Parts: sequence; C-alpha cells; structure tokens
Amino acid sequence: MKQVEYSNNYLIPFISMVMLFFIVGFLTTANTQFQAPLKATFLADVGSMKNTLATLITFSWFLAYPISGPIGSRWVNRSGYKVTLVRGLGIMIFGLGLFWLSSVVTVRYPDMVYLWADNRLPVGFFIFLFGSFTVGASAAILQVVINPYLVACLVKNTQAVQRMAIGGTANSIGTTVAPYFVSGIVFGGLSVDEVAVSQLAFPFLVLIAVVVILVMLLLYLPLPDIEEAHATRGETLERSVWSFRHLTLGVIAIFFYVGCEVCIGGNLNLYILSDLQGSIATATLMSTLYWGGLLVGRLISSMLNKISPRTQLVFTTAMATIFLFIAMWTNNPWLLVAVGLFHSIMWGCIYTLAVTGLGKYTSIASGVFMIGVVGGAVLPLMQGFIADMLGSWRWSWSIVLLGELVMLSYAVIGSRIHSHRAA
Repeated sequence: MKQVEYSNNYLIPFISMVMLFFIVGFLTTANTQFQAPLKATFLADVGSMKNTLATLITFSWFLAYPISGPIGSRWVNRSGYKVTLVRGLGIMIFGLGLFWLSSVVTVRYPDMVYLWADNRLPVGFFIFLFGSFTVGASAAILQVVINPYLVACLVKNTQAVQRMAIGGTANSIGTTVAPYFVSGIVFGGLSVDEVAVSQLAFPFLVLIAVVVILVMLLLYLPLPDIEEAHATRGETLERSVWSFRHLTLGVIAIFFYVGCEVCIGGNLNLYILSDLQGSIATATLMSTLYWGGLLVGRLISSMLNKISPRTQLVFTTAMATIFLFIAMWTNNPWLLVAVGLFHSIMWGCIYTLAVTGLGKYTSIASGVFMIGVVGGAVLPLMQGFIADMLGSWRWSWSIVLLGELVMLSYAVIGSRIHSHRAA
C-alpha cells in the first residue's frame, strides 16, 4: 500500500480510532457475557436446547459482519471515513435501543411468548437477538473504518502492526472491563438464579447517551481522508479484490480467529457453570482474565517494532495450539484462560498481512475482511450444539483447536504474497 507522509495531522484521528476500538471491544464482550444470565431468565422454560439458544446471542452479533462489512466499505468509497463513522454510530444507538426495548417488553408483557413444543420463548428474547444483530452491524461498519485507518495513518517510530496492536490494546481494555459491567453493574453482582430481565433497561439508556455524545464529538472532529487507502468515487477497479490470494486466505484465517476468540471468551462461562459447577464469580473472573490476557499481549506487541507480523503470528498460533490441546486433555479451564495471551495479536497480524500491497483496494478489502468475522457467529454456535450433543463442553473445544491449526498454516504459508501488482 502506498505510504502517506508522517504528519501530526493524523495524531488526533489515530487517537480517535483507538477510542472507537475501545467501544467496539466493550460492546462485543458485553454482548457475549449476557449468554449465561439470559439463559437463566429468557430461557428458563426451555428444555435441552438451552446452550444452543444461548449462543444465538453471539451468533446474531457476528452474523451481521458479512452483511454490513461490504456496505461499510461502499460507504467509505462514496462518502468518506467520517460520514461512515457517524452512520455506524447511529446504527449502534438504534441497536442499543432494541436491547432496552427487549427488557421493557418482557417485563410489561410477560405473556407475550412463542410456544415451541413444550418450550416458552419470550418475545423479548427475539428483540434482544435483533438488537445484538444491529449493534454487531454497527461494530462491523466501524471496523471497516478503524482497521485501514490504523494501518495507513502513520505515527512516527511505529510499524502498521504496532498501530493495530495499540488499537487492539484499547479494544482489550473494553473487553476486560465488560464482564464486570454485565455482572457487577447490570446484574448487581447477583448469582445467575437471582438475575432479572428488568435490570437491563437503565444501563442501556446510559450506553445510548454515551454513544450520542461520541457522535456529537465526531461531527466537530477533523478527520482527514486517506485517499491511498480507498478508490475515489466513480473510479473503476481493474480486478476483483478476491484475486489477491493472501487476502482471500486471510479472510479464512480471520474466520477461524474470531470464532476461536469468541468460543473461549463467550462460552467459557457456560463451560465453568455447567460442567465444572463453578460460581458466576469464578466464571466472571476467568472471562476477565482471558480478555485481560489479550490486553497484556497487545501491550507487548505495541512495543515490538522490529519483529514482523508473520513471525509474531507463527509463534502465537503455535503456542495457542499447545495450550488448547493440554487444556482439553486435562479438562483445565485455566489453560483456556491463558490462551487469551496468544490470541491477543492475531487480529492485527492477520489483517496487516492480508492487506499488504493492496493500495486503493484496501477499503474494499477491509469490508471483505469483515465477512470472515462471521466465524464469531458460526463456531460458538457449533460448539454449543456439540456441547448439547455430548452433554459436556470438554471435547467441544476441539473446534477451537482446529481453528488454531488453520491460522498457523496461514502464518507459515498462506500469508506469503504471490507475484502480483496492486493497481
């Protein structure tokens, strides 16, 4: 990709992208942490499919990515980065409003249920799923802007993977505090059996207010366009973005990365509560430590300006594979928690390797890249289905082990650029 000159004009926009990455990480993890509490409330009258239905919350979120990612890249090409950001945040406000509505409908109209065999599913549950899809769509659109901006917006004495790591660090701070936001603020530190749907309403109104303030700040914030990272309006691209082999394989790699990350981050609490009979406090602690591991790893990566993203990816995927195998063999959840340290830099490494040399195709590639994020919907749902089939979560982690091996192969072979020239 053509490099832009170093300029202080990009410092404030860079910081802005980092802050937005925090919001994306916070809401992504908060959404997954609702699985266990809502399993005990919305799904109280559901039979043997509770795990599968609970993972639909995460499934709905990540299902939005392949749909909204390409839309976001088209908005960037037509209207620029700033307009796309404001639109994405507007969609986020609407989605958070649906979360609030799901609580109000369930509390005020308890008899509004969908009967399925002997199961009773409140209508509010489906509203919550739609809200999860909507906020997931907004997160995808924001990342279509954030990722290429972090790569192209040069800051002195950094390489692209470092800037991705800095953004990822902010993202990890959001994912680390989110479990305690759900268990401590939304549900007041109560046990799973004591939580109530009515507790959802006020915290989501607060989040809506925060995002509205962000939109107002963005409207006044100077955000220079980076023309080298996207096609100009009306410009015809000479080739399909899918013709770049390292990008196509990168989309596959990110499918498994996001799926693996969310399987552990989202389903770890279900594993601890059901298989190991742990408390919600223990589950929250482990989830927080897992996401905290991502924070620590990204902080370390943000200081590595001489180690290539390929080398970093080879090491982390190999170590994650080893830890996962031992965790599954010994039935030890703490080893799953430790995998967070190695998952920390995989997103930045895979994205940086996938868009290398794409020039004006970068914004389209960023939208295409979001298609792979649907792995966060597919793999956790598959894992929940496997756990229901086996009656245990223990061996369901094999699907995560498979994903680590796919990413390792991308690091070693798939990320290498075959002879081509980006227009």
